[in-house]
Amino acid sequence: MKIVSCKFNMDTACVELKYSDGTMIAIDIIAVENEVADNMYQRSELDWLIYNAPLEYADLILNGDPEKYLKAVTQYKPLDS
Repeated sequence: MKIVSCKFNMDTACVELKYSDGTMIAIDIIAVENEVADNMYQRSELDWLIYNAPLEYADLILNGDPEKYLKAVTQYKPLDS
């Protein structure tokens, strides 16, 4: 199957993929963030992908390891009091 379109639907908070055979997949971004993002830096990275590279976001969620990716690309440094 070939992906015909991939876009972020702000009304449903889903990244939607449409395949050449008419099949559609909707990825609920809120559920994904609640499951894999531990802090605001990781959520920010996912948000950047959603708005700027939705196809890469979908590939990461469907075929990759989002937790491993987020640990590799984000750095969390708590503020010392």
